[in-house]
Amino acid sequence: MAERNHTAVTEFVLVGFTQDPKLQVILLVLFLLIYLLILVGNLTLVTLIRTDSRLHSPMYFFISNLALLNVSYASIITSSILITLVSARKVILFSGCALQFFFLCMALSCECYLLGVMAYDRFTAICNPLLYTVIMSKRFCVLLVLGSYLVGCVNAIVQTIFIFRLSFCNSIINHFFCDVPPLLKLSCSDTHIADIVHFTCATVVVTPTILIILISYIYIVVATLRMNSAKGQHKAFSTCASHLTAVTIFYGTGSFMYLRPSSKYLMDQDKIISLFYTLVIPMLNPLIYSLRNTEVKKAFTRMLDRMIYSH
Repeated sequence: MAERNHTAVTEFVLVGFTQDPKLQVILLVLFLLIYLLILVGNLTLVTLIRTDSRLHSPMYFFISNLALLNVSYASIITSSILITLVSARKVILFSGCALQFFFLCMALSCECYLLGVMAYDRFTAICNPLLYTVIMSKRFCVLLVLGSYLVGCVNAIVQTIFIFRLSFCNSIINHFFCDVPPLLKLSCSDTHIADIVHFTCATVVVTPTILIILISYIYIVVATLRMNSAKGQHKAFSTCASHLTAVTIFYGTGSFMYLRPSSKYLMDQDKIISLFYTLVIPMLNPLIYSLRNTEVKKAFTRMLDRMIYSH
């Protein structure tokens, strides 16, 4: 009966970071610069991989898909941040909030599985080099990527249904986008089931991929230590270094953000954490996969040479 007395919420107000006009201008310039770096870095990486035949391998195929994912959810977050910094009415429709949450949840879930797929790819390349091209065929790689999107889509559908079927007695979201913790705090329904579903979905996404990554790298380390050549060991470790760096940053912030009970969330603290894994990581990923990768640096040099000679 208590839930029936509340007026249905048709739109939400995003609080964002600050109400200070001067600080809003500074943040606007900063976030636009970050977004520009994300676009340039990730799209350049995708262009290199698509145009340079020497990068037409499973590892770079997965990296290009990861870069496109980074651009997609960074675009979602940046547009939401711009609403809170530029618009006088920092409003997002209920349906728009649900769609934003769905696509962001799908993209982040898909990235988790892609990172797991990339670990399996490195395991196959180092531990089964003679069978690598047979196992990691083009068809199998495409199926792995499509499977990641499918799992991400299912996870997003389940979470969106359970969260947005709740009754909301407040429309002010103390965040810069529609995320689980601030939405659950606005609900006047019993959020116990939604909280369990959210925690379970996050665990189902994170746990298998972490296990795949850990098991793959245990085998990789054992296989690498058995190599007689120091040069071979260095090459094996260097090909895994970028992926391990990306995994550590992504899972570290994501796990801290989502694998906690809703009672433990502090909104101001979580805004910073959310900003890190939704914008800072997509900005860093192209650097991680290029500065530590000799093949990508050579491909970039070749692309610059072609551009110079063409003029």
